[in-house]
Formats: sequence, structure tokens, C-alpha cells
Amino acid sequence: MAVVHPSARSATIDIAGSAWPVYKLEALAAGLVTCLILALITGSPQTAVLVAAAVGATRWLVGVAVARRADDRTGR
Repeated sequence: MAVVHPSARSATIDIAGSAWPVYKLEALAAGLVTCLILALITGSPQTAVLVAAAVGATRWLVGVAVARRADDRTGR
């Protein structure tokens, strides 16, 4: 009998009946924290939002790439 353990990279969290990959939640948290910190430091909401969006999008894309690479290795 084979036992398959899901990798940490493909871990999901159930939110309101939908399975969200952890990297998406990490991207949202990183964007929010970045926005709040930059808004406090710079006092410019425009700069804070633009940089936070870039940080969140970058984390999201890295997460997608890592998940796809892990899926390719496991043959999913």
C-alpha cells in the first residue's frame, strides 16, 4: 500500500468552501503588510499601494511557478 503525503508547497487552506493555496494567502499578507508599513513611513498612499501590489504580485507568481514545478516533478 502506498501512502502519499502532500508537499508543503501544494498545501491548501479551506476558506468558505474553497481551497486556497497557501502561497495566495502569503501574497495577500505580504501586500497588506507592505502597504501599511510604507504608508506609515512615506505618508504617500499612492506609493504604498503601488509597491505593495508589486510585492504581492511577485510573491503570487513565484508561488505559481514553484507549485507548477512541484507538480511537474510528481507527474500531476
